This record gives sequence, C-alpha cells and structure tokens, in this order.
Amino acid sequence: MPVNRRPTARDVAELAEVSRAAVSFVFSGRAAGNLSAETQERIRRAAEQLGYRPDEVARSLRRRRSGVIGLLSDQIATSPFAGRMVLGAMEAARERGCQVLLLESRHDPHAESEAVSELRARRVDGIVYAAMSMRRTDVPEGIDPAHAVLANCVAREPGRYASVVADEPAGGRAAVDVLIEAGHREIALFGGEEGDIAALDRARGFHDGLRAAGLVARPEWLRHAGWQIDEGYAAALDVLDSRSRPTGVVCANDRVATGVLLAAARLGIDVPGELSVVGYDDQDQVAGHLVPALTTVALPHHAMGATAVRTLLDAADAERSVDTARTVRLNCPVVRRDSVRPPTRR
Repeated sequence: MPVNRRPTARDVAELAEVSRAAVSFVFSGRAAGNLSAETQERIRRAAEQLGYRPDEVARSLRRRRSGVIGLLSDQIATSPFAGRMVLGAMEAARERGCQVLLLESRHDPHAESEAVSELRARRVDGIVYAAMSMRRTDVPEGIDPAHAVLANCVAREPGRYASVVADEPAGGRAAVDVLIEAGHREIALFGGEEGDIAALDRARGFHDGLRAAGLVARPEWLRHAGWQIDEGYAAALDVLDSRSRPTGVVCANDRVATGVLLAAARLGIDVPGELSVVGYDDQDQVAGHLVPALTTVALPHHAMGATAVRTLLDAADAERSVDTARTVRLNCPVVRRDSVRPPTRR
C-alpha cells in the first residue's frame, strides 16, 4: 500500500484474510451473530495495524443518517451521577461510529422545548431523554416515540415510550439481604420522600427481602427520611436513642446514610460494631470516603446511558421504530465495604 494512501476496508479484509463484507459487519455494529469473536478480533487488529478508520460521512450519507444521537437531560452540571450516564452514552455511540449531542434543560419547560427543536433541526438519529433522579415524566412535545428512549425515568402514560431504568425493587431487596446474610434480624428502613417512585420501589424490595427471611420490620423503624444528610441525622437520632434499637439500617441513599453515621457518633454507637449501615447510590466522593467506608447499592447510570443509545442505534440500523412497550430494568449491584458486620448480641 502506498505510504500516503488512506487504508480502505479492502486493505483490512486482505490483511485479516476475510471478506470485505465481514469488515463492514464489524464497523457497522452488526458482527454479533454473523462473525465469531475470533474473526471480529482479527479484523480489529488488522484495522489498528493499518490505521484504518471507517468513513463515517460517506456511510451516513448512504444510510441517510446523521450519525448523531441527541441526549437531553434535566440536569447535568449539578448532578453527581450525570457524568456516568453521559460517559456510558458516549462510549456506546463511539463503538458504532456515532457521536452524542448533549443538551440540558434544568427543568425549564421553555429551555426543554428549544432543545427538542434544536435536536430535530440537526436531524439526529434518535433522542435519549434522561433524568438524573428516577421519576414519572411528561415527555416534551416533539420527541417521537419511534426514535426515542427514556433513561432513568418512565413516561406518565404507560407504553408510550421505551425506557431504561434501574431495577429499584431488586436494589432494595439486595440492600436488606446484605444485612440478613450478616445475621441481622432487627432492621430499620430510612426511606426517601413519601410518594417518590424510587423510594416506593426500594421499600417494596426491602419488605420482600424481610418476608423471604420470615421477618417483619417494626412500624416505628420505618421512616420517610427524605434524601439529605440532615434528614437522615434526625431520623437516626429519633430511632437509635433507645435501648430497643435496630442492629441494622437500610438508607434511602448515601447522604441519608451519612446522617445516620453522624447520629451514631453523637450517641456513642459504634459502626459497624453495634450498628450496621447500608446506603444506596454509591455516590462518588461520598460512599467510599466515609468512616467506616459505606456498603451501598450502586445505581447503573453508566449502563443506562449505554443501553439507551444502543437501543436507538439497533433500531436505526434495522430501519425500524423503537419498541415503545419495552422497559429494560438494569441490575443494581451491591458494593461491599466496611459498614456491615454481624450483630453484637445485646
């Protein structure tokens, strides 16, 4: 190959000893089910050796596509989880030779309407409408259900939009299972705001876990503690300042868990020696830096962003509409640290 000539798909095919169609499968995201993992890897190694990059402009023109996915979020700058979701979306798009155009509404209906108009004017291949906290939402007018996926939220009208969300009931179950597996039987729940969809789902999982173990939580240990440190602190002071107190607490999120740790310190209760605490979210710069480091349930924001983009691109590649009845629920893994220990017999 001449030194100054740009490598082509034919060059990659010859070096990898495969057909040109096989190279096309790999770089169009259609290799799964058509090529073995070994063949895909051989093609990628050949492309890397030659410095081959697919011509995305030409490919987009042939497919009459822009190669851009729009991501419209309610808040990015002020959310501790936005970076994970955006990164997941960008990585998934890059895998398929596409890009993400990111816009933020900050819960302003006018800004949201302008953002939708901007994305439509740019003829994006699809729109991810993302929320940074789980909620039911009224999707902005102008977002076509056939080319949209909701991330971390669900449409107020069921079945109208596809969505990708965390499996919150399973997450609540996982949180209490950590304590049950450690031997705890007296367990409190400091849940989030009353009526909040995520708080309700996590509480449902919590009670499912107790029932499966033959346990029932005391009503006085079930609190709507909100989402903030001071709310967790107040709930913990009230529940823990008693001879009859729980040995374990499941918290609405890591901020509430922080309040519980502060209250325990004020009351002279050792964590995890006398009290085990489980958080929720695995919030950056919080959960792993507390003393003791917090056992928590991680929200799959990265996976939500990636799955939403892949769903759109799969539909676009197949030249079909998104399945609006589909809701993908992603696993919420437990991150085990130092705040859980078997209970001390009292």
